[in-house]
Amino acid sequence: MVNRQVCAILALLLVAAVLLAGCSSTNRAGQGETTVSPAYMPQRMTPGDLRDLVKDAAAFARVSGREAALAEFSKKDGRFSHGDIYVYAYDSDGTLLAHPYQGDQVGQNRLNFTDIRGLRLIAMANYTAAAGGGFLAYLYPAPAGGVIDEAAKDSYVPKIGYVYPVDTSWWVGSGIYFSDLEGASPVPETVAAMIDLEQKGADYGRKNGRDKAFSEISNRSGIFVDSWGHYLTGYDYDGTVLSHPYLQDAIGKSLAGRKDAFGMEIVRSAADTAKAGGGYVIFIWPNPAAGNQEETKIGYMLPVDGTWWIGSGVYLSEITGEPTYYPAHPV
Repeated sequence: MVNRQVCAILALLLVAAVLLAGCSSTNRAGQGETTVSPAYMPQRMTPGDLRDLVKDAAAFARVSGREAALAEFSKKDGRFSHGDIYVYAYDSDGTLLAHPYQGDQVGQNRLNFTDIRGLRLIAMANYTAAAGGGFLAYLYPAPAGGVIDEAAKDSYVPKIGYVYPVDTSWWVGSGIYFSDLEGASPVPETVAAMIDLEQKGADYGRKNGRDKAFSEISNRSGIFVDSWGHYLTGYDYDGTVLSHPYLQDAIGKSLAGRKDAFGMEIVRSAADTAKAGGGYVIFIWPNPAAGNQEETKIGYMLPVDGTWWIGSGVYLSEITGEPTYYPAHPV
């Protein structure tokens, strides 16, 4: 009888050990992090999934050690690399340490690398990681045939990223394209609403003329401030403000020289994009709903005619639910 009881107890202990081992990738181990990252990643992810993936990678690096973690992050078929979704690593000086699609860039300092609109995304990521981690957005090419071609300017599309420190000397990050974002069809609903508002604004400007369009765009309670809080702005191609619901004092002045904290010439880049036919520009801009704190904005620019253009945008926190703020002056 005693032997049977002992065997039963041992069996229960064995089952418990197996269950605990199976849960090791999801149980939290201090400060909201996991000890080991799961090998499975969904094809469509929420921003929360992305955040958890990066925090899992940071925890994996602490448990496995820097050398082993960098080796794993460098694998195209590793536990942290699933097609368009992968983890990369940088040191706190902006030097690339690991990347499954850009092994030839490892060891290079990329702090001054910009996307096609001039956004210094590595500098932004480095700052964000040093501040404790957070979301960011940028334009970036998707892997094609196992290669990322940063020289292919027409392949850059919006990407939402998350970065997190491993320790004070290095950090990890990952990102998801709109095509990988759960609920995007093909873009997030708030982005689709913003672009639709902008297209209506461009049509209104062509139909009703400049003066009437400028008046309506500058009206905070007008038809071009939607239920999401999106609004339009009007500029000429030299960067002079023609209409704006929140920068009334700037109307008639040029903002072409305005730069963000990392050196991007925001309005000049937006004007050039509109002049070339329109498209996305991701930039940092004050958020009126957050006391004008500087926040990442996913913008879209459209030409109205040969003399002026309109812009609008979605603050990143509308998609992620978590704001990441930046200083108003160079860092």
